[in-house]
Amino acid sequence: MLKKNYIDCDLCVIGGGMAGLVAAIAAAREGIKVVLMHERPVLGGNASSEIRMWICGANGENNRETGILEEIALENLYRNPTKSYAIWDTVLYDFVRREKNITLLLNCTCLDAKIEKGAFSHNRNTKIRTVTGYQMTTQCYYEVKSKFFCDCSGDSILAPLCDAEFRIGREAGSEFGEATARKTADEMTMGMSCLIQGRETLQNIKYIPPVWSASLNEENFKGRYVDIHEDGVNFWYLELGGDRNTIDDTEILRDELLALATGTWNYIKNSGNFNSEKWDLDFLGFLPGKRESRRMCGEYMITQKDISDNTVFDDEIAYGGWVLDDHFPDGFYHKGKSNTTFGTPSPYSIPYRCLYSKNVENLFFAGRNISMTHVALSSIRVMATCALLGEAVGKAASIAVKNQCTPHEVYLNKILHLQELLMNEDCFLPSKVRSISTVCKKAKLNIKNDIIRNGQDRAHRLYGTNEDNCSYIAKAGETLSYTLDTEIVSAIHIVFCSDLNRYTLPGSDNERNLLTRSNQRLDSPQMCMPKTLCKEFKLVGELNGKIFELLHIKNNRKRSYHLSINQPLEKLSLILLDSWGDKQKIPVISFDFN
Repeated sequence: MLKKNYIDCDLCVIGGGMAGLVAAIAAAREGIKVVLMHERPVLGGNASSEIRMWICGANGENNRETGILEEIALENLYRNPTKSYAIWDTVLYDFVRREKNITLLLNCTCLDAKIEKGAFSHNRNTKIRTVTGYQMTTQCYYEVKSKFFCDCSGDSILAPLCDAEFRIGREAGSEFGEATARKTADEMTMGMSCLIQGRETLQNIKYIPPVWSASLNEENFKGRYVDIHEDGVNFWYLELGGDRNTIDDTEILRDELLALATGTWNYIKNSGNFNSEKWDLDFLGFLPGKRESRRMCGEYMITQKDISDNTVFDDEIAYGGWVLDDHFPDGFYHKGKSNTTFGTPSPYSIPYRCLYSKNVENLFFAGRNISMTHVALSSIRVMATCALLGEAVGKAASIAVKNQCTPHEVYLNKILHLQELLMNEDCFLPSKVRSISTVCKKAKLNIKNDIIRNGQDRAHRLYGTNEDNCSYIAKAGETLSYTLDTEIVSAIHIVFCSDLNRYTLPGSDNERNLLTRSNQRLDSPQMCMPKTLCKEFKLVGELNGKIFELLHIKNNRKRSYHLSINQPLEKLSLILLDSWGDKQKIPVISFDFN
C-alpha cells in the first residue's frame, strides 16, 4: 500500500503551465491557501524547457500583456540575458517558491476526484470535494481537499473526473454564426508538435540520423520556413494529430513526431542547402506541445463572431489579440501552407463567464481549455493570453473564498471588484480605466502635468495616447509630491514604463519581443533591461513634520507597484533616483493613491 498525504486548501490549481502558474501566484498574493499540482518536473508547460514553444500574445502597438507575466518577463531579462532555458526554468520556479501561500506539488499527476451530486446553486449539479494526484518521485498519493478547483491542465483532466461538461473538435458554422467555421461539425482539432533547436558552433559537426528517422526533402518543406539562421524559425509546423485523438494517441504521435523532427534536422544538416556545417542539434523535444483537446463549457462560450465583431463584455477580465490561427488537422502531412490566418481586432475583450463551469459549482478553468469554440480557440490559445486568464481566475477565486460565494456569484455580485483587483495589479482591461479617488484628485501636485493621476496605465490608441504623451518624464533626483489635508491613505499605485514594445532592447523583432529563443547563433545578442524603466526609487510619507520611508527599491525589475499602507499622511512623495537607461528621462506613467 502506497502512502497517502492529505492537504486542505482554498484553491487547488491543476496544471503548472503559464495559465496555472499565474493563477496560483495571483490567488496566493491575495492571502488564500493554494495547492499547485503539476505533473512535470519543471513549470511553464508549453513554454518550459521540455517543450519550448514561444509565449505569444496580442499583436499591435502597446498591447503587451502585463500583470504577473510582465513581472516574469522583466525578471527574465535581468537574470537571463542569453535566454538560457536552464535559467528560464529557475525563473518560473522562483516565482512560485516566493509565495508562502503556495504548496507546490511537482511530478504529481491528477488522476482521481471525489464529487458530490445534487441540486446546487444556480442550476449546478456537481461539486468537487477532493482531487488525488500521484507523485512519481516519492511514490505517494496526495489527496487535496479544497473550496475551489481550477483546471489549467490544457487537456481538462477534471472534465472526465468530475463530469464537467466539455466539447472537443470543430463546430459547424451555423451553430454560432461563425464565418470561418465548417459547414458540419467534427471531432478534429489542431495537432501537437515536437520541436527542434539548433546551435551554431565554431567547428564542423556531423549529424547521423537514427534509422527510424523520416526521409524528407525539399518537397516536404514547400511553404515552410527552414533556414536555422533566421531567428523566426522555431519549427512549429512539425505538427501531427489533429485528425486523430490528441489525448488517446499522444504516445503514437510522439514517435511519429520524433521521426519528423530528426528527419528535418537531417535535411538541414545533410542536404547542402543551408550552410549548416557548423550547426549542432541543441534540443529535441520528446514531450509534444499540444494546441487543442477538451474545452470546458462555461456560463458563456466565446465565439469567432465575438472576436471578429469586437464585442465588448461588461464582465471583461482579459483581452486577446493574436490572429485566428487555425492549423489543419493533418499538420505536417497537409500539402501547402500549414494553417489559415484571419486578422482580429487587437485588443479584443474576453469575459469572466468563460472561466467557470456551467454545471460544476466550484470549478474554474484557465488556459487553452476555457469555454470557447474551436475557431475562437485558434486565437485565444496563445500563452500570453492564457496567462491573463490565469491571473483573472486567481483573483476571482480569492474573492469567492473571502466572500464565501460561488464563481457565478462573483459574476453576479463582485465583477467590479474583480476588475478593480486586476487593474490594481497592472492588468490592462481595454474597455476600463482604473478609478482615481476624489482625495487624490483634490490633492495638490507639485507638477503641472496631471497625466500621472488619470487611471490610464499605458500608452494606447484607445486612450488617445502614445509614448510621448502618456507619462511625466522625470530626471534622476527629481521628486513628485502630493500635499493633502491629513487623510488616511489606503493604497499607493505606481506604474513605470517598461517599454512594452521593447524598442530599447537589442536584436530583431523576435529577439526583442520573445522571452525565449529558438536557434542560438554565434551573434545572438545578449538582452538587457528596458532602458525606459526606473532602476531605483523611494516612496516617502510625511505626517506632523516627520518624514518616513515607505518603500525603497534598488535594481527595480517591476513595472507596477500597488502598495497597501492604511495610514494618515499629509504629504506623499515619489523620489526618482536612477534609470536603466537615460537618467534624464525616467517616464512615470502613474503615481496616485486612494
